[in-house]
Amino acid sequence: MRVGVCDFPSAYRFPPDGYGGIERWLWAVAHGAQRDGHEVHLLGPSWRPDLPAGFGRLPVRLEDLRPGDDGFRQLAQLDLDVLIVGHEYPSLPAWRSTWSALGCRVATFQHDPNFRHASGAFDDHQARLFCYSPEMVRRYGEQRPAQTLSVQFGLGEEAPPPASRGQDLVWLGRIDEQKAPHIAVEAARLLGRRIQLIGPVLDENYARQHQAALHAPHVELVGEVAGPDKLELLRRGQVMVYTCARDYVEAGAAVFGESLRSGTPVAALAWRPGTCAEVALCRTTGMVAEVPAGTAADAAAQHLAAAIAKAEQLDAEAVQLVGLTRFDAARHFRVLAHGHDG
Repeated sequence: MRVGVCDFPSAYRFPPDGYGGIERWLWAVAHGAQRDGHEVHLLGPSWRPDLPAGFGRLPVRLEDLRPGDDGFRQLAQLDLDVLIVGHEYPSLPAWRSTWSALGCRVATFQHDPNFRHASGAFDDHQARLFCYSPEMVRRYGEQRPAQTLSVQFGLGEEAPPPASRGQDLVWLGRIDEQKAPHIAVEAARLLGRRIQLIGPVLDENYARQHQAALHAPHVELVGEVAGPDKLELLRRGQVMVYTCARDYVEAGAAVFGESLRSGTPVAALAWRPGTCAEVALCRTTGMVAEVPAGTAADAAAQHLAAAIAKAEQLDAEAVQLVGLTRFDAARHFRVLAHGHDG
């Protein structure tokens, strides 16, 4: 199979050096397709020059091409079977025009809970949309999405080292109001545990508002870390603590796959049923603290602390075994390309 994986205008490289969502998903899919034995072409100018060998490269974007020009002819000569793209593109007229002229299939994953698609962007056959959770499937029901887990990782994060039982708690993500790490900090305090917050501060107002929590004695602000260094931080964590704000809808949820592939169980806060945490985790890999509607943040932290205490008992090697299977990049590509992993 010939596979095209498209970049898009972004503040990050592909894959990014640190934080980044869809960019890391596209790299995981490209890596997975190559590992599954397919011919993979990286389309667009933003793919990093230091990627492993074996990928074709064509620095064009479909929305900039017109049938008959040199770029389109080069793209058409690849005779692609499927394009893997960011979720916006099947709704953009200029992109759709070029894609229609190519005649290949397209697949994408919804990584934004608020993006509105054009009517008819997906037909569940030639153009397919995938979503992570039951919540996201309901949200995009008009596009007839299929539900599957998302695999995301950066360069150097493709093969985690063997699992080992860690010590401190870890939290991974962007530090802002939507991700609500202050709840994880409070849960750690209730347990008398240290916690490392791994990720960039993207909301200075939030950081000021929760300054006391983020700079408490039991908290270490690690900052943005990527590649093997990030995998090692996850591996050394005993439990990865997942939080989000009450009204936040998690769309892509990279942290679950990253943690489980590293052998680190997860304790996750869920404000309602049908979230990413519910489908990403099982009794072998983590615990979900599903709190009743109207629960205050301090009470939610108590529920989360109880989930952490249970997740600490899980076996790291068993967690990794499940994580590497469930969040396997080649398997993920097969689902995107064929609708199944066989």
